[in-house]
Amino acid sequence: MRQQLDYLKETPSQTAGPYVHIGLAPGAAGFDIYGQELGWDIAGPNAKGERIRIEGTVIDGMGSPIKDVLLEAWQANADGIYAHREHPGDVEEGFRGWGRIITDFETGEWAFETIKPGRVTGADGKVMAPHITLWIVARGINVGLHTRLYFEDETDANATDPVINLIEWERRRKTLLARRTERDGKTIYRFDVKLQGEDETVFFDI
Repeated sequence: MRQQLDYLKETPSQTAGPYVHIGLAPGAAGFDIYGQELGWDIAGPNAKGERIRIEGTVIDGMGSPIKDVLLEAWQANADGIYAHREHPGDVEEGFRGWGRIITDFETGEWAFETIKPGRVTGADGKVMAPHITLWIVARGINVGLHTRLYFEDETDANATDPVINLIEWERRRKTLLARRTERDGKTIYRFDVKLQGEDETVFFDI
């Protein structure tokens, strides 16, 4: 068997689109397949903390928004605790801490509503600034891209975050900061992801 495997060639890679929405978010693509799709409700109705809305686009190397992107988001609750099946009582009932979002097919805009996460203590005991982890796939992306969304108004926490401080250049660090605005009495954070070119977003090898 080992000799036979030596002759097998590597399977060719393939990008995620254009059918990624049908399999992972069929409702948004117009297919009524599941009674309830995974990932749309991140915080749930019982989560404490500041309710926020996060908006953005994913921009290609030519400066144009990509309109068939799927993003997955992971975050802690307001106390800095992740939802985990081994510790169901540590977060509020209904808090998933995970969501799946797709871009608008016409504009390329994406958005989701959640609560602002708290500071998380890592396995090494270091405390991280509030953040949301994003995983991005689309046509033209062979391997899903990982990045982090930090909040520009968490200045003190960001200054001591062990991940941000791995990035040497201040200009590159700023690509991870979501800008805070207010609209209709709601707190909005704007986070545009740039795949290539000037001010390319920092991505992590996970």
